[in-house]
Amino acid sequence: MKVVVTGGLGFIGSHTVVELYRQGFEVVIIDNLSNSSIDVLTGIEKIIGTKPVFEQIDLRDKTVVTAFFEKHNDITGVIHFAASKAVGESVENPLLYYENNIASLVYLLQELQKKKESYFIFSSSCTVYGQAENMPITECASVQPAMSPYGNTKRIGEEIITDVAKVSGINAILLRYFNPIGAHETAEIGELPVGVPQNLVPFITQTAIGIRKELSVYGDDYPTADGTCIRDYIHVVDLAKAHVVALRRLIDHKNESKVEVFNVGTGKGSSVLEVIRTFEKVSGKPLPYKIVGRREGDIIEAYANTDRANQILGWKAELTLEEALDAAWKWEQKVRSI
Repeated sequence: MKVVVTGGLGFIGSHTVVELYRQGFEVVIIDNLSNSSIDVLTGIEKIIGTKPVFEQIDLRDKTVVTAFFEKHNDITGVIHFAASKAVGESVENPLLYYENNIASLVYLLQELQKKKESYFIFSSSCTVYGQAENMPITECASVQPAMSPYGNTKRIGEEIITDVAKVSGINAILLRYFNPIGAHETAEIGELPVGVPQNLVPFITQTAIGIRKELSVYGDDYPTADGTCIRDYIHVVDLAKAHVVALRRLIDHKNESKVEVFNVGTGKGSSVLEVIRTFEKVSGKPLPYKIVGRREGDIIEAYANTDRANQILGWKAELTLEEALDAAWKWEQKVRSI
């Protein structure tokens, strides 16, 4: 089966492309290279032994999206990653996020609803829960008012997919995942943000290797054990495998409803300071950091209850925080040595 992966040269997308190939899928990658590099295609090729079909497309251009599906008219499966994803940036530039994350989704769904049957995996986020009242977070937790425009685009995206699925042949799974980190074990692909990293782990690795002077820890006065925010950090390879399992579920018609929702995480929360200490342990390098003020849009803690994904989807996170940080560090070292 041919599958299109939007944002397929990005961090999670590239790892998912690898796992799809390993499961026998034919993949077409779409990416506009706004937050990725064409070099990632070479990294994927080194891992899987072949170069996937790639088209540089901006999904905000409706005519281009239509032309793509006319060209690849046998595509019925889409895994949709292409979106802007930095919480802080979304607060500063909300219209960029609403245009990029919502328009692209609408144009994709307009093409899929033309087909008798299609399968859609949506890259959603635990941000739809806001600051959940209870931990760990289950899929039954209420969707809260978003803490950032980024989070709001994920909430709106889920609603759009649900509405469209009711009146079309689209079947969808919404994967609400937590904090992806790590890199492929080969160190051929990993997280490579353009400019200053917006996520914790690439900022850690860039600081450790000397690109950044020090790491900023945003607040140490939260009501947690050490005062820093708590997140559920999941290895990107585990996360990629969840997307393939979800797609298989739809293809095999095992879904119990037109739209299903699954949390994808480890089920364990780690604080920012815990992540720093764990990185220092696996890398053997001391990490300079300073405590600064809280960052707008951040929530106190979020970690998943993964029972539903474990039992119904048949997926479970297998890799540890230590393994993810070790892989991220090896990737950083390789990138800087090139």
